[in-house]
Amino acid sequence: MSSPAVFLDKDGTLIENVPYNIDPALIRLADGALQSLDLLQQAGYQVIVVSNQSGVARGYFGERDLIPVESRLRQQLAEGSVALSGFYYCPHHPEGALQLYSRECVCRKPKPGMLFEAARHHRINLSTSWLIGDILDDIESGNRAGCRTILLDNDHETEWRITPLRRPDFIVQNLLAAADVILLTEKSALANAQPPSSVASHPSAAQPPGTAASHPYGTLADGEHER
Repeated sequence: MSSPAVFLDKDGTLIENVPYNIDPALIRLADGALQSLDLLQQAGYQVIVVSNQSGVARGYFGERDLIPVESRLRQQLAEGSVALSGFYYCPHHPEGALQLYSRECVCRKPKPGMLFEAARHHRINLSTSWLIGDILDDIESGNRAGCRTILLDNDHETEWRITPLRRPDFIVQNLLAAADVILLTEKSALANAQPPSSVASHPSAAQPPGTAASHPYGTLADGEHER
C-alpha cells in the first residue's frame, strides 16, 4: 500500500543555507523544522530530502563528502523523533568541471527524477504528496511529479520566472506554516470541502499562488543558493 510523503529541498528549506557546505558542524535545522516534521510524520507522511548538489560536478567536493552530511542531518532530525525516510541528491550540472558529472540528467531539479526514484523505493503516492522548497526550480520538480507544492518565501528566489509549472499551490514564510497548510488541506479533503480560509489567517500567512508573480525580477548572487 502506498503512502504520502513530504519532499523537502535541503539547503535554504530544511537547513540554513550555507553554499556548498559539506561540514557537518555547520548544519543547522531551519526554525520550526523539528516541530513541523514531527506533526507531518504523525499524520502519516514520510519525510524525504531531494537536493541539487552541483558542487560535485563543479569539483568542490566528492559524493563521499555528502555521507557525513546525511548522517548529521539524520542525527539532528532523530533528536526530535523525526525519521528521515530518504536522502536523494543530484551530483550533476550541465556546465560542471568534471566530465563524469557534466551533463544534462533526469534528476537535477527542476526535473522530477529524484521524486520518481524515491516514489519507487518507498511506495509513495505522489498525487497525495507535497514538495516544500525555497526556489521555483523546487516547485517545478514537484509539479512535474504530480505533487502539491509549497514555496517558502524567504528571499532565496530572486529570478521569479513564472510559468504554469513553476506556480506553487501555496506560498508561506516558514516550515510551521507549511505544515499547517498541509494538515488543514488534508482535513478539508477528508471532509469533502474546499480548503479552509483559516489557512490564510495563520500568522505566517499562506499567500495565494498569484502573489509570486508580484515579486521583482532579479539576478541570483553567485553562490547565494545552489541551483
